[in-house]
Amino acid sequence: MPAPVLRIGNASGFYGDRFDALHEMLTDGPLDVLTGDYLAELTMLILGRDRLKNPYRGYARTFLAQLEKTLGLAVERGVTLVTNAGGLNPAGLAGRIGELADRLGVPARVAYVTGDDLLDDQRWGTDVLTANAYLGGGGIAACLRAGADVVVTGRVTDAALVTGPAAAHFGWGPGDLDALAGAVVAGHILECGTQATGGNYAFFGEHDVRRPGFPLAEIHPDGSAVITKHPGTGGVVDVSTVTAQLLYETAGARYLGPDVTARLDTVRLTPDGPDRVRVSGVRGEAPPASLKVGLTRPGGWRHEVAFVLTGLDIEAKARLVRAQLDGVLAARRPAAVRWSLARTDRADAPVQEEASALLRLVVRDRDPEVGRAVEAACVELALASYPGFHVATPPGKGTQYGVFEAAYVDAGAVTHTAVLADGRRVVIPPASGSVLEAAPVDGHACVPDAALPEPLPAGPTRRAPLGLVAGARSGDKGGSANVGVWVRDDDAWRWLAHELTVERFRQLLPETADFAVERHVLPNLRALNFVVDGLLGEGVASQARFDPQAKAVGEWLRARHLEIPEVLL
Repeated sequence: MPAPVLRIGNASGFYGDRFDALHEMLTDGPLDVLTGDYLAELTMLILGRDRLKNPYRGYARTFLAQLEKTLGLAVERGVTLVTNAGGLNPAGLAGRIGELADRLGVPARVAYVTGDDLLDDQRWGTDVLTANAYLGGGGIAACLRAGADVVVTGRVTDAALVTGPAAAHFGWGPGDLDALAGAVVAGHILECGTQATGGNYAFFGEHDVRRPGFPLAEIHPDGSAVITKHPGTGGVVDVSTVTAQLLYETAGARYLGPDVTARLDTVRLTPDGPDRVRVSGVRGEAPPASLKVGLTRPGGWRHEVAFVLTGLDIEAKARLVRAQLDGVLAARRPAAVRWSLARTDRADAPVQEEASALLRLVVRDRDPEVGRAVEAACVELALASYPGFHVATPPGKGTQYGVFEAAYVDAGAVTHTAVLADGRRVVIPPASGSVLEAAPVDGHACVPDAALPEPLPAGPTRRAPLGLVAGARSGDKGGSANVGVWVRDDDAWRWLAHELTVERFRQLLPETADFAVERHVLPNLRALNFVVDGLLGEGVASQARFDPQAKAVGEWLRARHLEIPEVLL
């Protein structure tokens, strides 16, 4: 009989996360499985460039370095390691880990999961740098059932790092939809590491979050879980921190994945003691018949000049610069030109920097010479433009940028393969082929609108920032941005659900006016989730905005003022 609770921790939320976290999670308390999430859309582009330089690379090298001091510790304590650090080369990383184990004298059985790399598929064209399908947890489960101590994957969904171990431990099959959906939600909460324990948290001033500990989930046989952290570690786990992470980079009520479609509108969060939150009630539906494929391509060259405008007549100075550069921009015709004026100045400032604003010019083109010509024209203005002319940084060579695109393929067309520690290869059938009806790719649109609570009774209001009563967390999914907004009591929910409509959202964030905006209602979480389609252009790597991953759009929204009932303030 399997143990009644499976303790799964996470020690990495991105490539570059806290290096010592792996060791900390192994030594600060008991675990059964320790995961590491190293991949994101931007990371795939980085690894793609790494592979171009050296075909034997393409994986997250920091994970291998972390294992120098932790592989023996993990095996000694019986903690299984599961990571997507394999990136574009899971076989290569698995081989290096095997070499490390031999050198250290550690009897570690290393397996890996492959089949996600679809770069050779001709349908993408010839300029694609990476093309990877998002696999589920089936390959991980097969490796663990065969006795692996370390499982390395390429591109799997972030939640697969949890669904795979849970399915292997409890014996779940493709038809155990509710249990799998519960594990998907737990995996989504864990995937970004300390964002579940007080990191990047809207109400950070209420807790000591200087060094939050990494989270773990106690998974139960029915898929319910308790989110917590090791005793004595920093940060906090409460309903609000878990809600914040649950809303991160999601869209509607249906959370689609290759293992299962999790219904986020069924999630219930309840306190379960200090630094413990129970996640229950999650319903699962069939996964879609298609797998998402993340494509990255070279986009071209990006050149940026930031003019510093100081003191009086800021707007007039900005107009002068733009007028002086109209001719060269018209002649060179860059593929894209973006001007933005950040009014960071204030009147009668005692510090020069506080008296200055930044006028940014960003030029993009496939030909780097176009941007260089524009930058040269900017330099020529040094003695011939506004008073106090200078730029924030000297003109450079420009930077290459990439673009991200999502595509879809039939799940049966992908050869999802577990390569066991003894070298045997096991092909994993798609989960969608094991259930009666697969969910559509756009299935979230089919969920009926959730019922809204009764409006808060009318009363006196005060104009104040939304953030006094609501938290928010925002992020990116390709070229779209999501902004999750939640409140912490029923009265605030009665007001928020009726007040923060799509129209009001657009009024508060005018930069979203030209984009399609969807609102999704999640009453169990007292939350609204807004998806702004196209706000991020062609994805984070294209650097389309000042905040290219929409990380701070939620905080911008919280800083906006509107009429708030005084009873809530």
